[in-house]
Amino acid sequence: MPLPNSTEQPVLPLSEFQQRRQRLLDRMKKRSVALIAGAPAVVRNRDVEFPYRQDSDFAYLTGFAEPESLAVFIPGRKEGEFVLFCREFDAKTAVWVGRSAGLEGARAVFGADEAYPITELDAVLPGLLENHETVYYPIGRQSEFDAQVMRAINNIRSRARSGVGVPERFVSLDKLLHEQRLFKSEHEIALMRRAAEVSAEAHKRAMRVCRPGMYEYEIEAEILHEFTRHGMRSPAYPCIVAGGNNACTLHYTANDAVLRDGDLLLIDAGAEHDHYAADITRTFPVNGHFSEAQRALYQLVLEAQLAAIAEVRPGRRWNDPHDAAVRVLTKGLVDLGLLEGKPARLIKSEAYKKFYMHRTGHWLGMDVHDVGDYKAGGHWRRLEPGMVLTVEPGLYVPEDCKEADPRFRGIGIRIEDDVLVTEAGCEILTSGVPKTVAEIEALMRS
Repeated sequence: MPLPNSTEQPVLPLSEFQQRRQRLLDRMKKRSVALIAGAPAVVRNRDVEFPYRQDSDFAYLTGFAEPESLAVFIPGRKEGEFVLFCREFDAKTAVWVGRSAGLEGARAVFGADEAYPITELDAVLPGLLENHETVYYPIGRQSEFDAQVMRAINNIRSRARSGVGVPERFVSLDKLLHEQRLFKSEHEIALMRRAAEVSAEAHKRAMRVCRPGMYEYEIEAEILHEFTRHGMRSPAYPCIVAGGNNACTLHYTANDAVLRDGDLLLIDAGAEHDHYAADITRTFPVNGHFSEAQRALYQLVLEAQLAAIAEVRPGRRWNDPHDAAVRVLTKGLVDLGLLEGKPARLIKSEAYKKFYMHRTGHWLGMDVHDVGDYKAGGHWRRLEPGMVLTVEPGLYVPEDCKEADPRFRGIGIRIEDDVLVTEAGCEILTSGVPKTVAEIEALMRS
């Protein structure tokens, strides 16, 4: 019988997942077990499910892309340290939904030391947990698995008189695993570069086709088309295509308004490539030409972004890019008459937050707002090679901001790039998208 093939085998080599698992096992406590559940399938309506996307932690350690799955990691276990529970291969089911990995594929393709049917979890799990002191498991995330884990613990307790050891502690695995995910390998960086390249092409496509009178969703369709034609069928997050004053709503996703001549269009969109995200924002004129007021605000945001990117290098602290952007934006807002007072005092009082209310970036990886601590020991952590972050300052002057000069009202601008910290400084992964006024206007003329 041929080996059943999973509907989605990992792009990364098996050795990458084996190395990740070994690093985690090396950091786990003695006499501990880690349980990581796969993401459940989610019903969209009636009997239709949303497209499936695996839990990021689970995918990071296994590459396994099927629901109804649980990974168990047991350091030092002589029968094998990686046990995978999953659905058995069923030929009749495969006719309807495609072939699954099954138990044989779990071992041969995904490197599990042992594989069991997910239907046997209640029978097998107690034996894997007994005589261990610590269980790494995030209680409260999935109620179904919570119940099965508690049944396993109660099973062990019922046999305590016979000398079976009951786990004493439940601990979150996030601290260990998320610190590991923060530093990207060369394989991960290659995936993120590709996601960034395709996302850059999508943004350039949007600039080329944009015309007054189009709907925001027409531009979104162009972006999604570019993602899909390169095999990236899912965006990393819902696309933001915000014309005019809509850009002053930071997470605007209605994308149903008409694009007006004379307005700016803010697009925040990135593709996902084998679970790895890109995250790009560009702002450009609907008609291809910046007005004087638009150019003034845009140049200020661009200057702030360049100042922030200049702070991205090993040894600098996480907050340094944000502080640099805030200094440039606050001085510029004073120069443009949108704020009054000395920049230092305005920064201290956070007066700039009226027009710039979010942070300048976040970690990026398998999640668009990726995991990893921003502080260590109470201080902003230092940047190190292998970290990937976004740099995305902005300015937002809503239409109803009566104290602002009328020429600036209804303008929202954000410029965002994905930046890899390197040994020598940094690499802008998303440099393929124009962002100077001259570059944008030239591309839109073409």
